[in-house]
Amino acid sequence: SGEAFGTFGFDIHHRYSDTVKEFLNLDGLPEKGTVDYYSAMAHRDHLFKGRRLATTTTDSQPITFFGGNETYRISSLGFLHYSFVTVGTPPVEYLVALDTGSDLFWLPCDCTTTCLRSFNISSEETLKLNIYSPSTSTSSVPVPCNSTICVRPQRGCSVRLNACAYQELYLSANTSTTGILVDDVLHLGTDTDPQEPIDAPITLGCGIIQTGAFVDGAAINGLFGLGMDGISVPSLLASKGFTSNSFSMCFSRDGLGRIQFGDKGSADQQVTPFNLRQLYPSYNVTVTQIVVGENETDIDFSALFDTGTSFAYLNDPAYSVIVQGFDSQIIEPRYVPPRRIIFDYCYSLSATQKSYSIPRLNLIMKGGGQFFVKAPTFVIPREGGYAYCLAIVKSEDINIIGREYWKYRSVTCLLVSIVSKNFMTGYRLVFDREEMVLGWKEANCYESISSNSTPPINKGSPVKSPPPSVFTPEATHDSSPPPPPPSPTTTTRPLFGNGSGVAARLSSVTTGLVMVLLATLALV
Repeated sequence: SGEAFGTFGFDIHHRYSDTVKEFLNLDGLPEKGTVDYYSAMAHRDHLFKGRRLATTTTDSQPITFFGGNETYRISSLGFLHYSFVTVGTPPVEYLVALDTGSDLFWLPCDCTTTCLRSFNISSEETLKLNIYSPSTSTSSVPVPCNSTICVRPQRGCSVRLNACAYQELYLSANTSTTGILVDDVLHLGTDTDPQEPIDAPITLGCGIIQTGAFVDGAAINGLFGLGMDGISVPSLLASKGFTSNSFSMCFSRDGLGRIQFGDKGSADQQVTPFNLRQLYPSYNVTVTQIVVGENETDIDFSALFDTGTSFAYLNDPAYSVIVQGFDSQIIEPRYVPPRRIIFDYCYSLSATQKSYSIPRLNLIMKGGGQFFVKAPTFVIPREGGYAYCLAIVKSEDINIIGREYWKYRSVTCLLVSIVSKNFMTGYRLVFDREEMVLGWKEANCYESISSNSTPPINKGSPVKSPPPSVFTPEATHDSSPPPPPPSPTTTTRPLFGNGSGVAARLSSVTTGLVMVLLATLALV
């Protein structure tokens, strides 16, 4: 009160009161006075407590998945990186593919024939795959049809389920996921040992029907969208105050990696701005020069950094500049596989050859940052030995901004290239969505973790590693003398990813699976 203005006041209403519900249209709450009603109230209080914890503990340090920040490259599942995430109440664990090229986080959900229940890590070990179900998670609430996130393309109302329905379409062999959107809890933690648990409310897709590659090719237990759209997990975490609007991913040569939310990188990292002129915001940057060995070419093209694409897809003239410059400096003879695959430039290795030298590939970014590609090739088996291929695919259709496991975007007259995960090997990448820059710095991610680490079947119970794939030549760990140091314009690649000759050999079954994968990717 005050003498000049008289007395003023206001009413205070509980956030679940009838008055507040009338104004805010809070759907999905049980009837007032029931056990379910008070359970929902207690759950919401728990979420708000978790948000306060996140605000106080993550200002100075990143957060990650509860249980650890590890990611794993699984060659038999599309050469993508995967991580274990925990969702719901009680918490249930899922093995999801990490994809910066799409937005929605979805899990296989209440499905029968379109969901896999297990995955063979090796001939002796099987990983059980959990299936999400809103009915078994007490913290799961369907997103109502009148929600603002339901008013957009490829969304609608499921009258039968009384929830917002979605369908996400991908280009890999009629690949899609269809279901409803639900709100639930993603279990995170501080990136410390021990972790401080953080429960973050998120929106995810309950994928009732999956088709195409999601049935048996990749992301068979869910896809973790990391794109720029508001429904992606990084966007949701930032909007609710859990982290800054950035995240980082690290890709080591041994197939391990890590992911951190709220990580803005270091002062000594190189950066380049994102291109924001596209119709659909994405992690798109500008390349101004290509250096192949001693050949330098000034050029200007856009490239998308996508962890959900297995290989690099380039349009001309960038494609021709790289492959022709590469081919002119290779001493091994060209190799043409008996069955056509998507890679045009392959080279035969002799029976006694244990390594090969290739010209260094360097992408100069807008702003002057230099991005040296550390893993531009991979090895394939051939009759009587092995060959290696330049892992770059020529892209022709300017209306497609992605191929394998990429969501379709109908963007007309957009000439763009794809920088895939194999180009990111050896780097810690920072997707800074506040400064709108991509940052990168050389890193091995895990100095103390063995290269034969694999996704555990149960936490704390490691399983045997599947046979290393010769498709990913990596650092050798044997006791033989190292090769002489390469010149500044070339780099030497070991033939196998493991120094053990026995472990490095592919069985006939594994070789067949690998060739089937390449045949699946073949151009027709």
